[in-house]
Amino acid sequence: MNPSCGRCGKVVYPTEKVNCLDKYWHKGCFSCEICNMTLNMKNYKGFEKRPYCNAHYPKTQFTCVADTPENLRLKQQSKMQSQVQYKEEFEKNKGKGFSAVADTPEMQRIKKTQDHISNIKYHEEFEKNRAGGDTPSPQPNSPNPVFHQSHQPGPPQHYNYEPAAPEPVRQSAAAAPPPSSGKRYQAVYDYAAADEDEVGFLEGDVIVDAQVIDEGWMYGRVERTGQQGMLPANYVEAV
Repeated sequence: MNPSCGRCGKVVYPTEKVNCLDKYWHKGCFSCEICNMTLNMKNYKGFEKRPYCNAHYPKTQFTCVADTPENLRLKQQSKMQSQVQYKEEFEKNKGKGFSAVADTPEMQRIKKTQDHISNIKYHEEFEKNRAGGDTPSPQPNSPNPVFHQSHQPGPPQHYNYEPAAPEPVRQSAAAAPPPSSGKRYQAVYDYAAADEDEVGFLEGDVIVDAQVIDEGWMYGRVERTGQQGMLPANYVEAV
């Protein structure tokens, strides 16, 4: 028997079935709970078994905890355990010259993003230098003349030598800005940057120099503001 859709409640046939969040959905019904934007298995975020887009994913809210005697005792105990563990790790790694860092998926994403940003900045500087040209170095002074004296004895001769003035340095023309490279995209939704390496934009903004970094993310520059950084790929479309 075919299951029912998690949103509309109608029967879901195998050709249009999406199995996610312990439910079955029609492909058209698998959308954000807030903005109804159609989602897929790569760009959705689940919360309480309901799909959300990245912009409307519910934020975690913290609750206040009263400082009861029991909580204060647990806090002090946790602090002492942390200090003991820190001293053990310090003694273990002392003399090695480095501290171990967990290779988590988030650290891998940050490292990959930094590598791409470094490569992009290197190519931008290279294009600027190539477009502007190198400034020619001034011509060296003429070599000192060689003075030959006769072998016959005679009164001493004095020679006054004035070095040639260096030629004026030709100023190179101002380097023209490098032409835009990469693909151009246009924002279809507003987006506010959530991290330091992200960039925000408004609906209708043009994204230039765009390069796909990984699944669901790209790196580009907002033409209106000139800011550049990471941005979600499902918020823009190619133009």
